[in-house]
Amino acid sequence: MNQYASPSSSAIVIIGSGLAGYTLIREIRKLDKATPITLITREPGYFYSKPMLSTAFASKKEAAQLISTPAEGMATQLDITILSQTEVSAIDGSKKVIVTNKGEIPFGKLVLGLGADQIRIPLQGNAANEVMTVNDLEEYGQFREAISEKKKIAILGAGLIGCEFANDLTLGGYEVDVIDLAPQALGRLIPEPAAAALQTKLSEAGVQWHFNTTVQSVDRNGNELSVALANGSSITCDFFLSAVGLKPRVDLAKASGINTGAGIQVNRELQTNLPDVYALGDCAEVEGLVLPYVMPIMQAARALAQTLTGQRTALSYPAMPVMVKTPALATVVSPPAKGANGQWKSQDIEGGLAARFESDDGKLLGFVLMGTATAQRAALSKELPPILA
Repeated sequence: MNQYASPSSSAIVIIGSGLAGYTLIREIRKLDKATPITLITREPGYFYSKPMLSTAFASKKEAAQLISTPAEGMATQLDITILSQTEVSAIDGSKKVIVTNKGEIPFGKLVLGLGADQIRIPLQGNAANEVMTVNDLEEYGQFREAISEKKKIAILGAGLIGCEFANDLTLGGYEVDVIDLAPQALGRLIPEPAAAALQTKLSEAGVQWHFNTTVQSVDRNGNELSVALANGSSITCDFFLSAVGLKPRVDLAKASGINTGAGIQVNRELQTNLPDVYALGDCAEVEGLVLPYVMPIMQAARALAQTLTGQRTALSYPAMPVMVKTPALATVVSPPAKGANGQWKSQDIEGGLAARFESDDGKLLGFVLMGTATAQRAALSKELPPILA
């Protein structure tokens, strides 16, 4: 199919060329080779692995090297139409058209795979506008260029992304300071003994931690940045990276009359309140859950592909442990559900640590495995209840 062919009013139209959009298309094509599919993206339309952005520096990967398939290849491989560099400004659910900077595009069924943005915390100081985030391939390219002559980097955020970048940058020879309002790394995911183990390994790699505080201002003094912290101390660095978490992109949906909460609200079939309009991936909220990880995207794509090709399928989430990409200490996390009753029980083992979150009657509701203990991942996963049955 021509990459720039005009979409049909019977087409499945997908907005977003990230992992969610392309995985869904692959799953649809396993079931249906013929239905026209149009992918609309404000990016060039290439395929790359976004999770690699926080681990690519140490392996000396330039931005272009992370592209596994260009847009033309994806269009040919999947027999789809790709409308790249296309901005969507509105969705008219009653007329079943999308308004873009390249005109109106009709759809039969519409899928929003809009992704999420890095949260930006307002900062004071004359260099606040120099603070960068890395949320896509273009930003990764700018990031690599910006730090090429630098030595010391400060990171705001000690969550998954912050810890992964910290490890990657120390492997690349940088001194790294990590700042977080929480008292520990991965504060929302793991218990204190596990956090202490990860912090120790990353400290040995060259990370300095600044917990229980946040950033008040970032100012440039010559070649250096001066970062004032809320606890009264300050640090100097050459570059400042913000990695405080993700916020689902909901503005387009909200403006188009689609229900939103933390994300774009969908039912178990991933349908919004508008007929024939669906959402999945980092932007979607399913029964109060927003899960910006690879495995939930894969589960959702398989279920939605069935629904879009005529076999209505309710999404279910099994237990889906997350691999934290910190080679200083291999870590697998399967956090308990929010508000779960129980307690953490941690145990040091040779070469690692295992922590179990157990209910009062001894049932396993979550776990953290580190180092050699990661070998228990498959066995413990079988004990966990499903996230969404």
